[in-house]
Amino acid sequence: MILQRPSAARGEVHLDWLHSRHTFSFGHYYDPAWMGFGVLRVINEDTVAPGGGFAPHRHANMEILSVVLSGALAHRDSTGNEGVIRAGEVQWMSAGHGIEHSEYNASTDAPVHFLQIWLQPDRLNYAPAYASRPFPPEQRRGRWVCLAAPDGAEGGLPIRQQAWLRAARLQAQARLSAELDPAHRYWLHVASGTVAVGQQRLAAGDALGWVGEHGSLQLQGLADDSEVLLFTLPA
Repeated sequence: MILQRPSAARGEVHLDWLHSRHTFSFGHYYDPAWMGFGVLRVINEDTVAPGGGFAPHRHANMEILSVVLSGALAHRDSTGNEGVIRAGEVQWMSAGHGIEHSEYNASTDAPVHFLQIWLQPDRLNYAPAYASRPFPPEQRRGRWVCLAAPDGAEGGLPIRQQAWLRAARLQAQARLSAELDPAHRYWLHVASGTVAVGQQRLAAGDALGWVGEHGSLQLQGLADDSEVLLFTLPA
């Protein structure tokens, strides 16, 4: 089974400081057909204006990844972690049995554009944890780079789920493939640019999901510096 999720069909939120598109049901956006994809619960594309941000709030039992596409994001949480991540960097926060945190635009004159990703953990009530790491865009050019994986496999951030998040950056006409195993489900999200998956054209915000499929996923860049994220998830 192959699922299609066009960018324009996503939920949308407009505030004076925030523009957000929701791939899955989140907050005031509810669609019973799009409650998540396996353990992948949230992909929110957020653009936060200078001076804006998410005030301190609490989460529990969720693995939260922030992938900064442009600008700078300032993090602070109740366990004492704080810092600023910039374009090309990824932040992981495991909410565990409970954590309070805030995420603000670190700039006073430029927006921050990032993806907020939630995955359900493989068990409940871990101790909260936090880490961030740079993944330079040039290292992802024409190849898959692991951003997050169980116990930090393949150099990724150490999420608490049997799931992998890989990213690649394609120039126009560049090709890249990935093998599909029916023992997993897969979700491909286009973060920026335009790519072709087989004969299908996908632009920024578009996504495809595969369940029970096997074979080879064939990608081609249709615009320079097109960024794609590929999730490998439990079936």
